[in-house]
Amino acid sequence: MFLIVGLGNPGTEYAGTRHNVGFMAADALHEAFDFSPYRVKFDGLVAEGKIDGKKVFLLKPQTYMNLSGNSVVKAAGFYKILPEHIVVIHDDMDLPVGKIKAKRGGGAGGHNGLKSIDAAISPDYNRIRIGVGHPQGKGEFVVNHVLSDFGKVDKALIAENIKTVVETIGVLLEKGIGEYSGRLGMLLKK
Repeated sequence: MFLIVGLGNPGTEYAGTRHNVGFMAADALHEAFDFSPYRVKFDGLVAEGKIDGKKVFLLKPQTYMNLSGNSVVKAAGFYKILPEHIVVIHDDMDLPVGKIKAKRGGGAGGHNGLKSIDAAISPDYNRIRIGVGHPQGKGEFVVNHVLSDFGKVDKALIAENIKTVVETIGVLLEKGIGEYSGRLGMLLKK
C-alpha cells in the first residue's frame, strides 16, 4: 500500500502556478488510473485506486503548503503507511524546467511543504522533484516566482514532465526509488 502526495496550494488563484505542479501531477495520476472521486479527509482531498496492481491512496493536502505535514501525517497514520511507502511530488526550484529527479530522503532545500512533512513524519520518504526553475534574487523574487503561472514554453515542458511521471510511476511502486531514478535519468537524457 502506498500514499502518493501531490503538493500545492488550494484555490483557483493558485491552480496553474509553479508551486502547484504536485497537485497537477496528482490530478493526472487520478485521471490516468481511474481513482475513486476525491473526498475531503485528513485536511486534504483523498482518492483511492490501484496503479499496476498496487493499492494507492492519492492525497492533495488542503492546508496550504506550509502545513502540508499535518495532512500527510493524518493520512499515513490512519492507513498505517510507513515513510518508505510515501511518495511526495513537488516543485523544485533547484532544477530547471524540463528536469525531473527522484530520491529518498534528504533536506527540504527551503521548500516549506517538505519542511512541514519532514517535521511530521521524518525526511525518509520518496520524492519526485519537478523542476520549475529559479528566479534571479531571493526573498520576494522567490515567492513571486513559485506563485506565478508558467509561460507557454514552460507549460508544455511541465505537461511533458507530468506525462513522464504518470507513465513511469509503476516502476517506483514495483522496483523502488533507485530503479525509478535511473529510469528517469535515461528518459530525460535527450
